[in-house]
Amino acid sequence: MENYLITSIIAATIVAGTPLILVAMGELVTEKAGVLNLGAEGMMSVGAVAAFAVGFSGGSPFSSVLAGMAAGCAMSLVFGFLTLTMLANQVASGLALAIFGVGLSAFIGKPYESAPLSMVPPIRVPWLADIPVIGPAFFNQQSLVYFSWVLVAAVIWFLYRSRWGLVLRAVGESPSAAHSVGYRVIALRYAAVAFGGAMAGIGGAFMSVYYTPLWAEGMVAGRGWIALALVVFATWRPLRVVLGAYLFGGVMISQLFVQGAGLKIDVPSQLLSSLPYFATIVVLVLISRNVHTIRLNAPVSLGQPFRPDA
Repeated sequence: MENYLITSIIAATIVAGTPLILVAMGELVTEKAGVLNLGAEGMMSVGAVAAFAVGFSGGSPFSSVLAGMAAGCAMSLVFGFLTLTMLANQVASGLALAIFGVGLSAFIGKPYESAPLSMVPPIRVPWLADIPVIGPAFFNQQSLVYFSWVLVAAVIWFLYRSRWGLVLRAVGESPSAAHSVGYRVIALRYAAVAFGGAMAGIGGAFMSVYYTPLWAEGMVAGRGWIALALVVFATWRPLRVVLGAYLFGGVMISQLFVQGAGLKIDVPSQLLSSLPYFATIVVLVLISRNVHTIRLNAPVSLGQPFRPDA
């Protein structure tokens, strides 16, 4: 019984951290290109409602995820047009995108409220899932959980082992230097922004199709903002982002287990619900308290507009 409880907590932690990993990996690539997109919450929300609408209309989980990805990507390209082509302020545009996305998803999702989808069965990996305690937790998961692990490995390889990853980081460090040697800075930044939006859309799709297969206004519940914080406080390091995401998931699941067990704790339930956000921020602040390290890893041109020479 004790092993089953530990397995359940680990599995639930992994699931709860998955949407954060998806969104944060996309945002990390976007920021490595020198673009600061604060609209993750809005892109996640629109991706979630788009995915749910397709699933509710009879689409497969795969087509639902594609719809969420496309919706998030479309939202990010609007942001890209405003900031990269029209040179609007990136912070203001990102905040506007977040607010607009949350409102738009609430409007579109009105007909779908309280209409659940069928649960998507997990995929069991033979032999590995038979490992005691950790096997069922890690290898009897949803397809997007496995995808998030592949995504982390792919982002690490792309940024630090591939030529185009080096070019992308060069664009984030010095766009004028990259432009002077012939690279299309704006096109590369558009690609990074589109990738970030697509990952945010997939993160939203995971929330509404896999995690809790229903649509409810505000179901993203600040995860887009947590993903943004993860990228910065993890000093733009992918593995630290994963650690922070699972930390958030672990604290969230722990407080749910406490509430579900019916333990008598004389604190408001709202305080318990806020603990995952508070604990994640506190721990990430502590591990990133070295200001020199943050400055060393932060893209130099982050948030700065760039206009190619005519």
